[in-house]
Amino acid sequence: MNRIVTALIAGFIALMLLSSTMFVVDQRKYAIVFEFGRVGSVIKEPGLHFKLPPPFQNVLFLDKRVLTIESQEADRFITAEKMNILVDAFVKWRIVDPRVYYISFGGDESRARDRLSQIVKASLNDEITKRTVREVISGQRGKVMEAIRGKVIDEAKLIGVEIIDVRLKRVDYVEQINNSVYDRMKSERVRVANELRSTGSADSEKIRADADKQRTVIMAEAYREAEKIRGEGDAKASLTYADAFGKNPEFYKFYRSLEAYRATFKNRSDVMVVDANSDFFKYFKSSGAAAGKK
Repeated sequence: MNRIVTALIAGFIALMLLSSTMFVVDQRKYAIVFEFGRVGSVIKEPGLHFKLPPPFQNVLFLDKRVLTIESQEADRFITAEKMNILVDAFVKWRIVDPRVYYISFGGDESRARDRLSQIVKASLNDEITKRTVREVISGQRGKVMEAIRGKVIDEAKLIGVEIIDVRLKRVDYVEQINNSVYDRMKSERVRVANELRSTGSADSEKIRADADKQRTVIMAEAYREAEKIRGEGDAKASLTYADAFGKNPEFYKFYRSLEAYRATFKNRSDVMVVDANSDFFKYFKSSGAAAGKK
């Protein structure tokens, strides 16, 4: 019985020792093997590996994936014209030299993030202080990012890190400048609106005056043409009447008398005091033929 217990204990101890000599490297990790506390070998390939049991050798795993540093709050920078702006940036990075990375930060990722944030902030300050707000926000934003990326890449190599990308998420004025900028933009828009309104009013008056002028000219030409046509019509009517009445003068006199009667006695209330034997009532007394005989 004691032999069985001893064998089990020995087997367990052997299994523990064997398990302490084996480790698996994930494809997303680096492995640094320490020998008596000093950096030994660096394993970059995934798979099963062996080592001496502690305390002879220990293993530290580092992340080999692309990591992101994103600031919680925007940082304030001063431009070439001494104006304060807020810049919010993010960095994509990864470990490429685990040995140098460990020596630089002892494997502490938070320390590496802080160091990279400082490098990026210093590069941002160098580039922004050489440019105006307009250049940083729109005109040369791409150039700013390229310059920052170049500086950060060179410094990151010294700590075993590769910079994948550096981007400016947001570039904005500080709150005090925002208010003055908005007020200035508002004033500018109001000025432009007033200019457009004045120009529109002037154009409107010009168009209206031109329309009135054209209307007057058209009406005058139409009246002239109407009078011309009316004159030609009256002339033709006079010729027609003269020709018709010239053939029978007595009928013409009779017709004119009827026209006079109609105009004189148009209303029942009309009254005329005239001698009954006057020529006005000539055709009231007799027919045109009888009157002609007299």
